Amino acid sequence: LQHYFIQSNLRMIRFASKRLVYTLPRVGRSVAKLSTNVRVHRPAITQRLLIKPNVTFHHVRMLSDYPDHYRIDMPALSPTMEAGTIVSWSVAEGDELGEGDLLAQIETDKATMDFEAPEVGFLAKILVPAGTADVKLGTPVCIIVENKEDIAKFADFVAEAAATPEPSPPPAPEPASPPPPPPVAATPPPAPTPPAAPTPPPAPAPTPTLATPPPLAPASDGTRIMASPMARALAARKGIDLSAVQGSGADGVIRASDVEAAQTPPTPAPPAALEPPVAVAAPPAVAPDGSFTEIPLTNMRKAIAKRLTHSTQTIPQYFLTVEISLDHLLAVRSELNKEGTGHFKLSVTDFLIKACSKALLDVPEANSQWEENCIRQFHNADISVAVATDTGLITPIVFTANNKGLKQINSEMGELKDKAISGKLQPHEFQGGTFTISNLGMMGIQEFTAVINPPQSCILAVGAPQQKLVPADNEQGFEKKTVMNVSLTCDHRVVDGAVGAQWLQSFKGYMEKPINLLL
Repeated sequence: LQHYFIQSNLRMIRFASKRLVYTLPRVGRSVAKLSTNVRVHRPAITQRLLIKPNVTFHHVRMLSDYPDHYRIDMPALSPTMEAGTIVSWSVAEGDELGEGDLLAQIETDKATMDFEAPEVGFLAKILVPAGTADVKLGTPVCIIVENKEDIAKFADFVAEAAATPEPSPPPAPEPASPPPPPPVAATPPPAPTPPAAPTPPPAPAPTPTLATPPPLAPASDGTRIMASPMARALAARKGIDLSAVQGSGADGVIRASDVEAAQTPPTPAPPAALEPPVAVAAPPAVAPDGSFTEIPLTNMRKAIAKRLTHSTQTIPQYFLTVEISLDHLLAVRSELNKEGTGHFKLSVTDFLIKACSKALLDVPEANSQWEENCIRQFHNADISVAVATDTGLITPIVFTANNKGLKQINSEMGELKDKAISGKLQPHEFQGGTFTISNLGMMGIQEFTAVINPPQSCILAVGAPQQKLVPADNEQGFEKKTVMNVSLTCDHRVVDGAVGAQWLQSFKGYMEKPINLLL
């Protein structure tokens, strides 16, 4: 196979011959020169394919029962995506598709995203219906054909048929040889083995544990009742005749468990012992009747659980808290909003983003992340801001916040927040970031600590502003101030305690003297 390319790209095109599948790098305007022993249904395919990132489809000619068609697989719409949910199909079977037409909406681990058709043709078959969750990457989701008359031929098409070109899974089941070992293991142990089975039951196992009173063993007279001191005391307390109790201990010694089992019927002691558990199990059985609701996990909730569990288990985190005076900042904010005359309205969060970006440039060690063989230090401050949505927490990013003014930050943050709440964020708008802000002040939380958002090294938890009386040099001897508590969570692998404290002092300086943000 010989091929020449005008320009290279990371996308892949798969050409199928009778038995072999060749994978070539995709190009924008490429020319493929194939040897004569490889037959390609449409050589011109390389000149007009525009594939979305990480979208895989196969031009299949190997199935003689079906015409030529394109098998579309579940795409990777985010770098961390492992499975997706087909929220809805935007077209129906039989509809014509143009290149770039909206094919379906897919819920990833971050957001619900549009999936565009990677090929021109007709939608012949939907293999994964809308609402199907946890569809693994690479799973066939639909079939596209070039000719409308071929649609009816795929009415009975199933996903298993599309998987026939990959015979690797069938060989895996072939190791049916493992079943023979179990019979072999059963044959060596002869008849003695079954008797060994009765001995391990749990009944004898507890016996040696409680059969501590060996002094009773010598008194094996038939006239004397053999019972442990605990069993005698228990029988006397409950008024049970030991002569009617059958002992399960060594040499027929009656144990405390035998007395407890004999409380109801003497002979069927084991069944009586089983009845109390049944009665205990009954209350839980009543619990499901409306006492709770099981909410299915969304892909975003699974991703949040996975990432934050990884964060708390693998990152050595510590916390630093400082109190910040907001009087000057609130005065500047009020004055700037008056100047805005309704065109913009700055929030405290806008000042937080700008102050964080400036402090990160002052203390670049905090603007870093841990890598396997190094610590990566960033030159720009890309600030992630946690936004709560109905489906979970997401962190849209204000990129290069250090180069932007308060007005631009306010405008971008407003757009990002609206997209986050409506689930319209694109991957490039929430993936990345070098530092995160989590602000629960608007919910009245005065102080809290946040979990680091890996692979970042720091996250700032912001509390609510509150009024506080502080000593002052005036007639009253005190004055009222508006203060706010912030807590910085740091990855100790990257940011030492002294560095974290230095960053907080720099951040506090910008917040208490917002005029410095202009420098």
